[in-house]
Amino acid sequence: MLRRSLLLAAILAPATAHAAADPAAAPLEAFGTALIAAMKTATSQSFDQRAAALRPAIIAAFDLPTILARSIGLEYANYTAAQKSALLAAFTDFTVATWTANFNRWNGEVFRVLPQIRKIGAEEVVPTQIGVPGKKGTALDFVMQQGAKGWQAVDILLDGTISRVAVQRSDFRSVLISGGPDALIASLKRKAEQLAAGGAG
Repeated sequence: MLRRSLLLAAILAPATAHAAADPAAAPLEAFGTALIAAMKTATSQSFDQRAAALRPAIIAAFDLPTILARSIGLEYANYTAAQKSALLAAFTDFTVATWTANFNRWNGEVFRVLPQIRKIGAEEVVPTQIGVPGKKGTALDFVMQQGAKGWQAVDILLDGTISRVAVQRSDFRSVLISGGPDALIASLKRKAEQLAAGGAG
């Protein structure tokens, strides 16, 4: 049994090392470490404390301005600088609250960057998995793009197919049609508050 385990480790080692060496994977390794650390403090820290600890890792790993612009669509270019700034602040709070609320307990989960990184033009799709070792976890593929701040995520594919940006664009559209950017700002703030209230217990 030991020999079989060692053989398996030897087979997987080069692929794992390749993933760790890819610059696009490095921000996700750091993000995963911060996410698991926040999950481990769920019973000892408040929602706001966990969110504050997780916020720098989210801002570093995600290109939030690009994600916001893509989630809104072409009309984003016509917004004023003040509107864009207010939208980004609300969207950042909402994103941090979403991660904090959805990963609010730890039962032995680990965050793994998988070796099957694939290139799509200038972007790279980095597959990851969050879950308890030996059991099927949550598969998240991060679409990474290199910009002024290095490699950052510009989208997440749930189970390799469902685009987070596409889902948000659909969610945002009805709000924007009815009330414009101010309505979206109010909606994002309200959702962040609801997530914080629901995850505070």
